[in-house]
Amino acid sequence: MAVVAACGIALIATPAGISGAVLLLPFQVSVLGTPSPAVTPTNLLYNVIATPGALYRYRRQHQTGGRLTLLLMAGTLPGVIAGSVIRVKLIPGPKIFDLVVSAVLLPLGAWLAATRPARPAGPARPARHIPSPILIGLACLVGCVGGIYGTGGGFILSPVLIGAGRPAADVAPAALTSTFVTSMAGVATFITLAAGHPGSVVPDWPIGTALGLGGLAGAYTGARIQARLPDILIRRTIGILAIVLGIRYLWSGLS
Repeated sequence: MAVVAACGIALIATPAGISGAVLLLPFQVSVLGTPSPAVTPTNLLYNVIATPGALYRYRRQHQTGGRLTLLLMAGTLPGVIAGSVIRVKLIPGPKIFDLVVSAVLLPLGAWLAATRPARPAGPARPARHIPSPILIGLACLVGCVGGIYGTGGGFILSPVLIGAGRPAADVAPAALTSTFVTSMAGVATFITLAAGHPGSVVPDWPIGTALGLGGLAGAYTGARIQARLPDILIRRTIGILAIVLGIRYLWSGLS
């Protein structure tokens, strides 16, 4: 069941640059019963195993993300290490996080799902991208959240970047590369912290491996079909996904 669920989630999420870890977090807790805080590094282990399939396929399609990949990693890498330490040492309450995430995802998802990318009547104009220092700061914050809750960060970065005008073909490989590198750093940080901390801190290796193998197949397939999908379809799919996640986190935060 874990393999099938991870494969389906990765297939849907990968074309937009999302690993699917944010969807697997409630699945692990509610269905698989992964204990806390081990659920966080287990989710990060899923990212480590699942994303190489998509990255390999994107590279074969000559999609690397370019400079955007380096900017995202410059922020998410230190962020995920800080978030992992916070998760183990401070264990912040999840309700505030749930409400903040829903406040970001609901309006962003509604905007992406309802609007169509602009088609300039005259010569094409370059998109106004987010300035590099702001993007690195945002990536650092998202990386910290990823370290605390075991999500890759693409579920926030991808909608923001696509909404800012970047094509999904550039966003997806950049976001997934950042997710892969930061997830490896996160898993290593949790293993290091486990030496001096009681309780379930290391990943649940059997569950993480099973989820990762399912995600590996789904991510490769999702990356392969991305070039055949129009940007408007990817945009609206990620918008609807953001709305569904936002409602889920809102309900969790208020309950």
